[in-house]
Amino acid sequence: MLDAQGYTFFNDEGEVYSFDIRVEGPTEPNECIAGSVDPEVEMTMLIPADPVMADEPTKLGTVSLLGVGLDGVPIFGDAPSVLVTGHMPALDNCGGHVDPGGWYHWHATATNVNAIYQAEGVEAECTSVAQDQTAQFGYAFDGFAMFGALDHDGITPDGLDECSGHIGLTEEGGEPVYHYHAGESFPNLPTCLVGVVAEGNFSTTASTGAGSNNLDGGPGGPGPDFGAMAEELGVDPDLLLQTLMDAGGPNADLNQVAEALDVSVDALREALPGPAR
Repeated sequence: MLDAQGYTFFNDEGEVYSFDIRVEGPTEPNECIAGSVDPEVEMTMLIPADPVMADEPTKLGTVSLLGVGLDGVPIFGDAPSVLVTGHMPALDNCGGHVDPGGWYHWHATATNVNAIYQAEGVEAECTSVAQDQTAQFGYAFDGFAMFGALDHDGITPDGLDECSGHIGLTEEGGEPVYHYHAGESFPNLPTCLVGVVAEGNFSTTASTGAGSNNLDGGPGGPGPDFGAMAEELGVDPDLLLQTLMDAGGPNADLNQVAEALDVSVDALREALPGPAR
């Protein structure tokens, strides 16, 4: 499918192009982004012990900070699109991969991902994380718990808000509390947070990548927040992505994109990251 859209990740012999984002950059126009682990990296995360509702939800874009799993692994929003650089992050079957800083993180509710594979007819299986669609997966950075796609009684929740959360029971005999639910399609994470988050809630000792002092993500690192870019331009994020794809993806004709979005080329260049400017 990607090949038909102009993204070729393999050579004539079928060998896949890839590079280790932590130590090198790409040599081909399209490569799979891999990452090696740095066992020395330390992470600090700040999460409210007593969650407080914010005045309005905080929208989450591509690779936005979302929360932490019960296993201590950070949870981020949707993985970067191939449209950003022409390269594609490689997620494992449980929905995670290694950051340019050398540490592993999630881009999906791993305890719920096999149900999505089955529903979509995808021949893949997450075998390293126990699957339970009713289980708690972690906590969002606003302090509210994140659960699988089903309520504690195995029934699909109703009345979910725009952030995929609601007030309800999380265990038999408990008190109704606000919590998030995973979606039934990928990406299956909340797209916004309803609570107040701590300032500087995520940092690492890594020399690059998210949470470091060097925010460019390293060679070929994670791309921009398309939600924030779209907000700056006053357009819909999905429309921005589709328009960029229609205009050539990473080599998009910015004049064509600007005309389609009814924005100025200067405004578009200002909103786009580094090389696109």
